[in-house]
Amino acid sequence: MAPTPTGNRRKRVHVVSDVHGNARDLARAGEGADALICLGDLVLFLDYADHSRGIFPELFGVENADHIVELRTARRFEEAREFGARLWAGIGTDRAAVIEKAVRKQYAEMFAVLPTPTYATYGNVDIPPLWPEYAAPGTTVLDGERVEIGGRTFGFVGGGLRTPMRTPYEIGDEEYAAKIEAVGEVDVLCTHIPPEVPELVYDTVARRFERGSRALLDAIRRTRPRYALFGHVHQPLVRRMRIGATECVNVGHFAVSGRPWALQW
Repeated sequence: MAPTPTGNRRKRVHVVSDVHGNARDLARAGEGADALICLGDLVLFLDYADHSRGIFPELFGVENADHIVELRTARRFEEAREFGARLWAGIGTDRAAVIEKAVRKQYAEMFAVLPTPTYATYGNVDIPPLWPEYAAPGTTVLDGERVEIGGRTFGFVGGGLRTPMRTPYEIGDEEYAAKIEAVGEVDVLCTHIPPEVPELVYDTVARRFERGSRALLDAIRRTRPRYALFGHVHQPLVRRMRIGATECVNVGHFAVSGRPWALQW
């Protein structure tokens, strides 16, 4: 990766989201760019396309992974939680400790391949308290904060809103809105979840609406950034649309595509 953008030459930033364990392609994601931006979800707990991959099938097997995906896809969340609880009870050990150990293994691999400079924020399946242990000096972690890259101001807001899935980094609407407010006016607004627009939050494969942020949508309309970049919805109905003066872009499901989205100016 080239050094941090300077001077008047053309700038190029690569953006990824929903890495979910794809360390091989992440190691190449910054090639040809001045900086890499990562919008979170480094952890792979369960791959909905390949149920043999992730922490869950490693612990409980593919057949149980098949069943819990079936329940969640059918929005039978309470049944899925009860089924998961029975599986965890069978292990007979501390659930949090087992998950943390597996997540640490993935983080060690993911953060080791991030190029310099990388600017990153958390996804809803990430565990923020662990990040300082793995983020090297060339990786800047931002949440409710802003940074200048190549003469443009980038704002970052990580995590997701609360859902029946109860993933690790879900927060309340007011807390999320406060982080959006703290970022203020920026040229590029980078978040893990999309604004609350039906076309942007509907997953065509999972056949459900994911949670987007109304506060983010309001901020886009009010502050009019050049771009709003996000991920979270793996197979959206629409990947790109304009909201007023802002180009809203789902940068893609990097775990599957292995390709970053490029922003040039």
